[in-house]
Amino acid sequence: MNMRKLRAEESQTLYSLLKAEQCSLDEIFADFNSKIPLLHHFTVCSYLVMLLEDRKMFNSHQRLVAFAILHLAYSSQKSSSNPFITFLLNASCDDEAEKYERAFILQLLSSDGSNSGKEFLRQSAAEYIKGFDQSLHAFPQLEQLQQQFSCKLHEEPYHFLFKDVATKNVVPDPDVPYGCDANSPEFDLQPGTKSKLGSGDRDETVVGLLSNLSLEGFGPQWIRPLPPRLPIQDGELVWLNPDDNHELLWDYGMCVDTSRGAAVRELIANALKGALAPAQQEQVLVELADDPKLVYHCGLTPRKLPELVENNPLVAVEVLTKLINSPEIAEYFTVLVNMDMSLHSMEVVNRLTTAVELPAEFIHMYITNCISSCVNIKDKYMQNRLVRLVCVFLQSLIRNNIINVKDLFIEVQAFCIEFSRIREAAALFRLLKSLE
Repeated sequence: MNMRKLRAEESQTLYSLLKAEQCSLDEIFADFNSKIPLLHHFTVCSYLVMLLEDRKMFNSHQRLVAFAILHLAYSSQKSSSNPFITFLLNASCDDEAEKYERAFILQLLSSDGSNSGKEFLRQSAAEYIKGFDQSLHAFPQLEQLQQQFSCKLHEEPYHFLFKDVATKNVVPDPDVPYGCDANSPEFDLQPGTKSKLGSGDRDETVVGLLSNLSLEGFGPQWIRPLPPRLPIQDGELVWLNPDDNHELLWDYGMCVDTSRGAAVRELIANALKGALAPAQQEQVLVELADDPKLVYHCGLTPRKLPELVENNPLVAVEVLTKLINSPEIAEYFTVLVNMDMSLHSMEVVNRLTTAVELPAEFIHMYITNCISSCVNIKDKYMQNRLVRLVCVFLQSLIRNNIINVKDLFIEVQAFCIEFSRIREAAALFRLLKSLE
């Protein structure tokens, strides 16, 4: 017995068989045998039983297909009886069920395996319901059917005390009436209110249930005390737990002088708030040049980078240069490329391009953001000023071979054409033309 859950594709396959209401029932079961391995029949049929117990899950055609699969999955196995025979007998005597459904189950139970006995299986579920004549069928009592199929009923070899304490992992919605019409796309919840359930929603719900059902359910955890240890007998081997001798590692960084790092941290904290004095700025640059590792202890984080760029761009360049091999450098670049465009931010990027090798995608994204900022600004004076700055910035990158013009040619050319009235944009355009 395989107790695993169905995969999403298996659930979709099973539900597509249930929805094949225009195909004959024996064709559907042939597809079922070919697509569902015999090892998984019990699990699949158990899930069908769970969903058949709730009349809202399947429509009338799908219910007939499901009942046919429950019976036919074991009718061809001569060596074993049907473990779901009790469920089928109870369903055939359910007074709340449709007459055609009860008659169909009785015909399944009475089919003897001959061609004449399975003639009705050559119909589709829709054809069976359409041609159903209640006057041609008798509906015996449950006791009579139990006596008739007593040889096929399973006798429980023992009764387990905790058998029924587990709760199924699918619970009906108490707000939806039990007797609602599953064939209708909408049904009443309360007088005067309606809930729309489209076919797509129903399909998605049923497939999701099939993928998440479990035969184990939710059961309580039973506390079992640990058994006592048996006394050690004479001559018995004693379990040994050898002691691990760990070698101690001394932290040679303990108690070292941290005043130097404290001075840099204080200067960086002041640099975030305003421009440093020339002497202070020089002190930061000298300290970082003497000990590059101080940059990891100066208190700067990616979130604080924009303040440092705007107030002290030269310090920002020095810090980013020292952090270029840090695992966090990508976060600093992300903050830098997304901050508001300004003279200082362009100065920082321009100096970085000549000091270290920057990722090409970072430079391209920064140029794109600069162009976008120029286009979107509303103030004409500020727009002209920013356009001039961007044009001078781009000319510097091109002349120093920092960027490959071909990668941004169309975007930069369109920018120059749009602002061709500005002298710097016209000069940049001529530079682009000379490089074609």
